[in-house]
Amino acid sequence: MSASNASGTIVEVEPDHWDDLLADVGCTDAYFQRAYIESALVLEPGAAAYLHVGGDRGDVVLPCIVRTLPELLEGAEGRLDVITPYGYGGPVATGDDPPVGLFWELYGSWCAERRAVATFMRFHPLLENHRYAGPGFAVERLGTTIAWRLEPPVDPFDGMHSAHRNSARKAERAGAEVSAVEGPADLGEFVQAYEATMTRAGASPFYFFDHAYWRQLETSLRDRLVRFDARIEGELVASALCLATRPWMHYHFGATSELGRSSGAGNLVLVEAARWGQARGFELFHLGGGVGGGEDALYRFKERFYEDGRKDAYIGKVVHDESGYAALTGRGAGDLSGFFPAYRGPPQPT
Repeated sequence: MSASNASGTIVEVEPDHWDDLLADVGCTDAYFQRAYIESALVLEPGAAAYLHVGGDRGDVVLPCIVRTLPELLEGAEGRLDVITPYGYGGPVATGDDPPVGLFWELYGSWCAERRAVATFMRFHPLLENHRYAGPGFAVERLGTTIAWRLEPPVDPFDGMHSAHRNSARKAERAGAEVSAVEGPADLGEFVQAYEATMTRAGASPFYFFDHAYWRQLETSLRDRLVRFDARIEGELVASALCLATRPWMHYHFGATSELGRSSGAGNLVLVEAARWGQARGFELFHLGGGVGGGEDALYRFKERFYEDGRKDAYIGKVVHDESGYAALTGRGAGDLSGFFPAYRGPPQPT
């Protein structure tokens, strides 16, 4: 693509202007907004950067997190690496002729100036922006996610697998009632249910988030959240915490008790969330995929809500400083297998 229309510089946008820039380029998805990026810093600490290259015929925007390398890592002093925030991200390229090639050229220089060793990128399945990965990126398919189409007048219930419809009906017979809480001010009950769900599932420690993370969601991200609660005789049995910025809703986290599972309330709560989104003009309800992108039981559960909604998810890996990466890992820059960057992975057996 031509880059002649662009400014020739990469701009680090001030935080107060992040959301305005998104609106200007026509991307309002929650995963790119300031409140979400700042919540992600609680999970993966660093300094947020919002990079922009623009011109008369298009723009490229990249929100990212710049991290110092662990102090105990030999050779790490003064070096950095870059990741996209937890969830879905990557570059936003808009316009008739976005300056993608120039962006990556300037990004390479930006990383070199900061002694950034590597970049790890989580692309956005709905944007399919892995297509805009820069030269040198190793792009890998992580797995499949499910995007549930919500166009009226078809009831989302009607397009589900028959087993899911039966489960939702079972929940209604059990007396389950679903309510929507827009902009929830207190996530305490949800967090308790979520952590119990993660414990039963044997989830890794990463998914037991610090209180500061939930507090960040309650405050700065609050007006982009909707919580859907299924209750039986007043007891919370299933809940879905969703990001909602038109045109897409994202299923962010969920919780289901044993009663919620056995009664089918875990199905009903997502049906009602889809109906809520459809009634308010959302085009897609993105359910995500399985754990770590795998096509596991969680993925198969989500797939049965809308089996035609498969969207591939990709990650990208690139080494900017080959000698630095080799010194830190003992690997060549071409060996990008496994956890990346390798120097942040779990210790390897000797």
